[in-house]
Amino acid sequence: MLQYFKIAGQRFEPALSREEAFWIHLESPTAEESNDLIRHFDLAEDFITDLQDADENSRMEFDGGAVLNIMRVPLFYKHRSASLSFSTAPLGVIAVDDKIITVSFFENEVLTVFLDCKHRPFEITQQSFLLEIALRTALYYLKFLKEINRRTNKIETELHQSMRNQELIRLQRMEKSLVYFLTALKSNEIILERMQRSRWLNQDPNAEDMIEDVIIDNKQAIEMANIHSSILSSMMDTFASIISNNLNVVMKFLTSVTIIIALPTLIASIYGMNVRLPFADVSYAFALVMGVAIVSSIVLVLIFIRKKYF
Repeated sequence: MLQYFKIAGQRFEPALSREEAFWIHLESPTAEESNDLIRHFDLAEDFITDLQDADENSRMEFDGGAVLNIMRVPLFYKHRSASLSFSTAPLGVIAVDDKIITVSFFENEVLTVFLDCKHRPFEITQQSFLLEIALRTALYYLKFLKEINRRTNKIETELHQSMRNQELIRLQRMEKSLVYFLTALKSNEIILERMQRSRWLNQDPNAEDMIEDVIIDNKQAIEMANIHSSILSSMMDTFASIISNNLNVVMKFLTSVTIIIALPTLIASIYGMNVRLPFADVSYAFALVMGVAIVSSIVLVLIFIRKKYF
C-alpha cells in the first residue's frame, strides 16, 4: 500500500500525488511499487529490499543524496494464534531530495498517529520527523513493556494455585519477547548515537535537543526491559521449584494414603485365605478383623500427622 502526505502548517494531511507529497509511506509494498520508487528517486535497491528481513539490524547508511535509517520497532500481535504477543521488526526511513519515505513490511503501531494525521503539531523537517518516529518508537517500547509486566503479574497470580506447565510456557514467551526488545533497543541506541554525531541531523538546529530526549527515553526502555527480564527469569526459576515442590507434596500425600489403605487390605487378604487362622471359629471374628484393620489405620494416620506427612 502506498500513501502520500503533505505538510499543512505543523501537521500532515493526505496528498493527491507524489510530487506534492513530503512524506511517502509504503506498507507491505508490492514489487512494482518498490521498483517504481527506486527508479524515481534513484535509490539503492537494498534500501527497500533489506527491510523484508524480519531480523534486519538497525543502521544508518548514506548513498549519494539519500540517507537510510533503519530502526527496530515493537510489534504487538493481538491474535491468540500468534506464538508470541510481542516482537520487533525493522522500519526504514529514507530521506531523499526534499521528501521522507517510510517503508515497513510488518504491521506496527508506531506510525499510526501520523497516518491518521492526529499527531501533535511540530515543526516538520526531514530530521524532526525522523526523530518524532524514533521518539514514538521508544514510547511504544515503554508502553508494551508495561503491558508485559501486567501480563506477567497476572500469570504469577495464576501460578500460585497451579501445577500445570501452561503458565510457565506463557512466562517463557514473555521472557522471549523481552530478549527481542532488549536486542532491538540496544541496536537502536547505537544508531541514535551515530545519528547524533551525523552532520545530516545537525542541519536542523532543533535536532540536537530532541535527539537527547529520544536517547534518554530509549535508555529508560533498556533499563526497564533489563529489570523485567531479570525479574521474569528469577520468577520462572522460583515457580519451577514451587511446582516441583507442590508435586512432591501431592506425591507424599498419595503415598501416605496408599500405605494407610494397604495395611487393612493386607489384614483382610490374610483372613481371606482358605486356611485355618486364629479366631476363625468365633462368632465375632469379622468384627475383630475389621476392628484391627481400623485401629491400625488410625494409628498410621496419627503417626503420619505427627511427622507432618499431611
